[in-house]
Amino acid sequence: MRHIGLSGGIGSGKSTVAKALEHMGYPVFYSDEEAKKLYATHPLLKNELIAIFGKDIYQKGVFQKHILATQLFENPALKEQIAALVHPLVRERFNEWAGQQTADLVFNEAAILFETGAYKQFAATVLVVCSLETRIQRVQKRDGLSREAVLQRIENQWSDAKKMNLTSYIITNDGQPLLQQIEEVISQLKTDLNA
Repeated sequence: MRHIGLSGGIGSGKSTVAKALEHMGYPVFYSDEEAKKLYATHPLLKNELIAIFGKDIYQKGVFQKHILATQLFENPALKEQIAALVHPLVRERFNEWAGQQTADLVFNEAAILFETGAYKQFAATVLVVCSLETRIQRVQKRDGLSREAVLQRIENQWSDAKKMNLTSYIITNDGQPLLQQIEEVISQLKTDLNA
């Protein structure tokens, strides 16, 4: 079994690719969803977050994502501190989950796979890319954000060009046949990893 990282910037359509992989029979672990669960339920992480942000980060026992997002946006230095708490827990959950799978390839979908250096822990990585304008439109439609707010989020992530230098497998999700590209990448991954 090989562990494959799957990433792409906000609005690139990496979740669409992940769902297609699942329909093809490949298990996909969603790191961002797992992180949300951990924020809500992991006792040690909860204690750490309360120590950093105060007890308002949980209101009536419910994690306040918007408070975290605002704090991280206003204080980028906090990003690394929070990442150092959350990422090892997510990685641990992924390893437990992967150990229960039987497919020859399992995928770990994560938004900031390259930014955190986590891409180095995988046998290979797949990057989903598309045009800036398409990304902006998708996120505006999905999240109801202004163009400026979407651009701010995009600027907080690495550029596609920077990520493309770190991966050999790229899927362009700009209206080109997606399933055909996914099948080609799977075939290439199997050839390369079994070489």
